[in-house]
Amino acid sequence: MKQAPLSEKKAIVVIATVAAISVVIGLLSLSGGRAADTNTPPVKGSASSSPPSAPTLELTATQLKAIRIGTVGTYLFPVEKETVGSISFADDLSVQVFPSYQGKIIKCLAELGDQVKRGQPLYTIDSPDLIQAESNLIGAAAALDLTSKELERAKELDGNSGVSQREYEQAISDQQTAEGALKAARDAVRVFGKTDAEMDQMIASRKIDPALVVLSPISGEVTSFEGPQGMLVQPGNPPAPFTVTNVSIKWMLANVIESDIPLFHLEQPVEVKVMAYPDRVFHGKVSKIYASVDPDTHRATIRSEINDPHNELRPGMLANFIIRVHQPMDAIAMPANGVVREPDGTMTTWVTTDRRHFTQRLVKIGLRTGEQVEILDGLRPGEQVVTDGAVFLSSMLEAPPSD
Repeated sequence: MKQAPLSEKKAIVVIATVAAISVVIGLLSLSGGRAADTNTPPVKGSASSSPPSAPTLELTATQLKAIRIGTVGTYLFPVEKETVGSISFADDLSVQVFPSYQGKIIKCLAELGDQVKRGQPLYTIDSPDLIQAESNLIGAAAALDLTSKELERAKELDGNSGVSQREYEQAISDQQTAEGALKAARDAVRVFGKTDAEMDQMIASRKIDPALVVLSPISGEVTSFEGPQGMLVQPGNPPAPFTVTNVSIKWMLANVIESDIPLFHLEQPVEVKVMAYPDRVFHGKVSKIYASVDPDTHRATIRSEINDPHNELRPGMLANFIIRVHQPMDAIAMPANGVVREPDGTMTTWVTTDRRHFTQRLVKIGLRTGEQVEILDGLRPGEQVVTDGAVFLSSMLEAPPSD
């Protein structure tokens, strides 16, 4: 066999050597990349090399002071609906005070905003009907006085045979008729609110009192005044000169969306807040659910009675209403300060097992009451989470790693 020339052998050795060197370099590069991925520890105070779906941070001792850590537990959440409405007087506790008879207002005895008692005079009117009734009373009293004297005279003459039996009996009949007429006249005047003492005074002085006093039918506050002096007023003809309202109870008129109507029932407890008293809560209960729905807004009106013993609420006040629609529900919960709304709308929290390394986790939230938020998915009771300062950790993900 012929041997290859020396120059050809050298060329083959060079080619083989180059190929071997290339293979070794490739293996070293691959090995070095894997080592960087597996052995490089997370940078303190920055995002680790964990998968993007679960970023991890390792905090320094100084950074740990900016957060609080707690345990996921359960919380009793009230099931409520919140809406906006307004305050008004209770119409069924408000009375328009009309006179019983037609007349002109002589004098007003109360003003708008006054507190009045039941039976307290509100205003007086000059009533022709009262004048006629009082005139009949004075006439009936005079007729009784006259027939009584005639009867006394007949009795004296009867003993001396000065009158006939018929005349004596007629005197008795006239006196009894006059007595009945006076009683009827007193009853007629009493209807106008005059007392027996006032009627006796009119009979004694032979002078009528044309002022018909209109009394308050209930105790409460004068919430409307439409009766200036000299105004002609008639029974049931609006406007009423006065309106008196029991202001210890107010109405709450709340507008709720029609899809929520099945959730509301009579007697459900209600909590009310108004801007005038931001730290106060007024309590009441649902008293009426109106049957119709506004075709434009697709909302229905829910009426509630609110206790207001000190008359602090004012009609027309804008108010926030919270109505409990179900019994409280026990659910997994954590402090709301530990949940962060991310720019894409998702909700996240930070979980730890060693109180130094923290992993971001997606969660779904539900009810929220005060400082607690319901966790529907993403956490289990007993897990350690950041309860305050979660925003601080989320902001660290966007910061550049420290050298």
